[in-house]
Amino acid sequence: MNQTQLHHAILGVGGVGGLMGASLAHGGAAVTLVVRREALEQYPAQLQLESPFGKFSVPVGRAAEVPACDVLWLATKATQLDSALAALTHPESVKAIVPLLNGIDHIALLRRNYGAEKVIPAAIAVESERVAPGHIIHRSPFARLNVLSTGRPLLGETLDQLQRLGFECRFLDDEPRLMWTKLVFLAAFALTTTAADKTTGEILSNPHWRELGLGVIREACAVAVAEGAKIDADNVIAGVLKMPGNMRSSMQKDVEQGNPPELDAIAGPILRGAQKHGIEIPATKKLVARVEQKAGVSHSIA
Repeated sequence: MNQTQLHHAILGVGGVGGLMGASLAHGGAAVTLVVRREALEQYPAQLQLESPFGKFSVPVGRAAEVPACDVLWLATKATQLDSALAALTHPESVKAIVPLLNGIDHIALLRRNYGAEKVIPAAIAVESERVAPGHIIHRSPFARLNVLSTGRPLLGETLDQLQRLGFECRFLDDEPRLMWTKLVFLAAFALTTTAADKTTGEILSNPHWRELGLGVIREACAVAVAEGAKIDADNVIAGVLKMPGNMRSSMQKDVEQGNPPELDAIAGPILRGAQKHGIEIPATKKLVARVEQKAGVSHSIA
């Protein structure tokens, strides 16, 4: 199927969802944004993107419920997933669901609700922010999208199109590796930047925060391996050390804005896996406690 013939719907038009919607529409695909009913009338009919890949505005459709479509990209916060899915009133009219949420637990939930054959696990690494309705700023110099290889027949040309725009796209055969690779990186990035309220460069230049962050990577990798993911901590650390120094995490921004952080989605699988397998994770626990304190929440992880 030709990519430009696919109809894509975006549920969760924040930084990631907005970036995906604008990029897909820029490549010629039909894109419908699913927004709150009360915001529908005033929501812009175009997505404006500022990105290292270019600056452009593209027309998009808007709807209060998920329309019949080929691909539904889920890009909500993990804390908002249950309420957002109320807009998916006719799941039988959606060919595939591609979730880009932080964490890993949502994959099992979606498969239970909509069927394993419909859900295509994926993970994205990017710093992108919605600064106003319909206005997205992609801040990181990269956007890395990994998709489970079961999605290749439907999404092969879509990923080719995104790659031509500037994305780094891959299909992977190993689902545990796909999901845990992002989580291992994200847990260290989100927890340290939020706990310290510092950028990546400031974290890496500070011996105390750097050691805590690298400690989280090692601990998360140990849990990931115990859960069946083939991940090497040294490779993850090497990638982290090459990150741009000005990056800030979405968790950090959520805490600054008084929004609930995605602690259960990002740190929960590590804490629960560590308990299951008897693995010590002192750095992760220390940073989770610090983030809970900063966010004014306690016992936020089930």
